[in-house]
Amino acid sequence: MSDKRGTVLITGVGRSKSIGASLALGLAEDGWDLTIGYWAPYDERVGFVRGAHDPQDVAEKCRALGSRVDLVPGDLASPDAAAQLVDAAASRNDLRGLVLSHCESVDSSILDTTVESWERHFAVNARASWLLIKAFAERLPEQRDVSQVTGRIIALTSDHAAHNLPYGASKGALDRIVIAAAVELGSRGVRANVINPGPIDTGWMTPEIKQATTLHTPAGRLGTPGDTADLVRFLMSDAGGWITGQLLHSNGGFSTS
Repeated sequence: MSDKRGTVLITGVGRSKSIGASLALGLAEDGWDLTIGYWAPYDERVGFVRGAHDPQDVAEKCRALGSRVDLVPGDLASPDAAAQLVDAAASRNDLRGLVLSHCESVDSSILDTTVESWERHFAVNARASWLLIKAFAERLPEQRDVSQVTGRIIALTSDHAAHNLPYGASKGALDRIVIAAAVELGSRGVRANVINPGPIDTGWMTPEIKQATTLHTPAGRLGTPGDTADLVRFLMSDAGGWITGQLLHSNGGFSTS
């Protein structure tokens, strides 16, 4: 393991099979300390595969790799939750990274999406992401040399929209927020990027979905949480500091067309 780099706040690490869990383990292996955000009621509501103590289990695995880890529950549908998570992550005065892997994702289409569902998706996927980025940037040290990286922001997105309308629309808003952050916060030494990992089975795919998505992936297999973690680890490294303001597709060439 490398020397300590500072603390990264990772949201959406509620399940061991999630992409967020893989991100946490990869960053712990690279020497980052972690603050892990999760919200068990969401995982219970959507009903994907999970264990009774998944966030705690992920945290223990990261600690075994030498990472200091704080677990912080928070409902990102609440406007107050973002600041609370960032405050907790900044308690060691070395907060340097923000990885947004949380989401609200409940399928619905143009004709059956409710106003309540629409507003909750935008509250979690767009508004909370903006508030997390804002609170994170306000915690960074003053930057005298803008070419030096002081903070990194990485968000996970999706281009799935048909029959998943509020999710896809709110993820589109997330993309614009993060790319704006790359421009507006560049003078503070911030690098901000969005990753579209394509379809990854974290417990939600049926055999039919697995077959169909594999057929549309030129690389010949489905993506894994580890594939996404590999790119996040690179962007969080010194070697990734030149990349900013990008929406990166790490999806094996997957196409819905």
